[in-house]
Amino acid sequence: YDPAAGTWSSTGSLAASRYVATATLLPDGKVLAAGGYGAGGFQSSAEIYNPAVGTWSSTGSLATPRYGHSATLLPDGRVLVEGGYNNSAEYLASAEMYDPAAGTWSSAGSLAAARSFHSATLLPDGRVLVTGGYRYGVGYYASAEVFDPALGSWGSTGSLAAARSGHTDTLLPDGKVLVTGDSAAAISPAPRCMTRMPGRGAARAA
Repeated sequence: YDPAAGTWSSTGSLAASRYVATATLLPDGKVLAAGGYGAGGFQSSAEIYNPAVGTWSSTGSLATPRYGHSATLLPDGRVLVEGGYNNSAEYLASAEMYDPAAGTWSSAGSLAAARSFHSATLLPDGRVLVTGGYRYGVGYYASAEVFDPALGSWGSTGSLAAARSGHTDTLLPDGKVLVTGDSAAAISPAPRCMTRMPGRGAARAA
């Protein structure tokens, strides 16, 4: 898409079809696409798009195929991926870290709760906030967790007032995180917003 012209044009195609994958802009301007579902089932493969030449190339694969996960660019250029699922019975708590310099993935600990279709937000202090999500047999989550890249570990924080999945998280200029919508709204419309107070681990209605 060219915003100056307001027009679309074709570019190179992915090597693998992907549905509900993630795409992350890297510091060098390239884009990392990881996981998803496509031909052959759940994907562990990852690809890099180079906008200078308009082509995709393979990079290291995830240790675990996943779909419905999230991906977050960290301040040091690495990419954190967590959660998702890879079949109807296995929801994932595991997390992985991509190193663009090496083109490889490594373990990044595990969430306390396996979840998919959650949201992840990079906080001003470099930590990552994960909120909500869904797991079959458990339902929608209100819980939230925080990843500390300095320690490589996860910890719990305050829960949302309302369980939700398929929502969005937005970091505000004052460091608070705005959470909006959820998949339940398609069944029982109820626009709901919440904000997380930085440093307090508590969420309140907005």
